[in-house]
This record gives sequence, structure tokens and C-alpha cells, in this order.
Amino acid sequence: MTMARDVAQLAGLLADTTRAAFCLAMLDGRAWTATELATHAGVAASTASEHLNRLVAGGLLVERRQGRHRYVQLANSQAADLLEAFIGHLGPSREQPRGLRAVGASAALARGRTCYDHLAGRIGVAIADGMTAAGLLDQAGGFAMTEAGVDWLTGTLGIPAADLTGTRRPLARACLDWTERRSHLAGAAGAHLLRSFLDNGWIKRIGTGRAVRLTDPGAEALRDLLAIDATAQGLT
Repeated sequence: MTMARDVAQLAGLLADTTRAAFCLAMLDGRAWTATELATHAGVAASTASEHLNRLVAGGLLVERRQGRHRYVQLANSQAADLLEAFIGHLGPSREQPRGLRAVGASAALARGRTCYDHLAGRIGVAIADGMTAAGLLDQAGGFAMTEAGVDWLTGTLGIPAADLTGTRRPLARACLDWTERRSHLAGAAGAHLLRSFLDNGWIKRIGTGRAVRLTDPGAEALRDLLAIDATAQGLT
């Protein structure tokens, strides 16, 4: 009964539209101010503060203060995984976006986005498939990096080996993509892959949300590194 109570309490944190909206916004991996979240959800600052206090107390968010500003973000990758699992369980939305701006934003998210600290959407799935075809990722054997894959991350991309192994996170983990209905790469490898793509200018963030776009150098990198034709796969 203790575990049942804990599960119910955790589920209760997301059983509110405003709190759910806050958490979904923070899937972009950034820290938000309470004011930004209040504006995003269309609620009063006092209401936002009450909801954020519950989410922090429940362990889904962490906070830090800088001067008079209060910043909050998802507590860890496990909190992000929980949210993505909820979204994946819901399946494709039956509500179609309306208006040119909404349709464009939806298309951009489907093409490429951050899933907390790794790549998702068509870009993320294409990279996972390209790594699998190149023998770098073993999807059949439990979604694991191969020895060649680790060498590729540390040698070709220049990711320090200690950054991949000096963590309690799994090196590679399958994350079900809620738009593609297939898995993309999460875990330490997925996080450092995203960082590498951002640092090299191969992807750029679109505005302040989760959507990202593949740059021309990024399309070249995918072709050279993983034999991925970005245009043919609709990644640009």
C-alpha cells in the first residue's frame, strides 16, 4: 500500500492541466522562471507559484535562485523520461493544429526537436537508424552502443570517454519517439551526441522552444558520418 500511495501521489502531480503544461514546457531542457511559466500557461503568478511548489516538493522539478529570480527545471533525465512515456502512451493527437503558425510549429517539432537532453523527431530517429546501419548501435540486442560505436563517439566526434562512463546513466537507451512511433537514442550517448551537434553548428534551435533544424553543414555531416541523405529523408 505504501508503493500504491507513492504512485498515486506522483501521478497526482501531473493530474492538473497547468502543472502538466509547466512540465511539458521544460522538456526543452532549459531552466524557466516562474513568470515565464505563468505566461506560458496563462495563469496568475500566484497560481504558478503554488503549482511549482508542489512540483518541486514532489521531486519532478528542482529550483535555484539567482538574485530575485526563481528558476525551475526538470529534476533529472528520469523526470523527462516519465513525461515522454506519458506522451508516448497517449499516441498521436487527434486534434489537428489550426492556423499557419500552429501547423508550421507542429511540422517543425515532428522534423526535429530536443527530448530533454537528446535529439528526437525524424532527425533523431534517422540518426539512430544510421548508427545502426553503420554498426555503431545495436537495436536488436537491447539498444546498446557497440565497441565501434563507442570508438566513433570518442574518436570521430571527440567526446571524452570519461564523460560517457563516469555517470550512473546508461550509455544508450531507447526512447520511443511520440511522433515517429519508433525509438531514438537517449542515455549518456544521446545527450553528448546532441551537445556535439549543437557545438558544431550542425543543428540550430528554432526560437525558444524544443524544435531544432538541421543546418547545411549538419546535412553534410550526416552524409559523411552516417551516409544519411537528409533531403531524401525529409530532415531539412
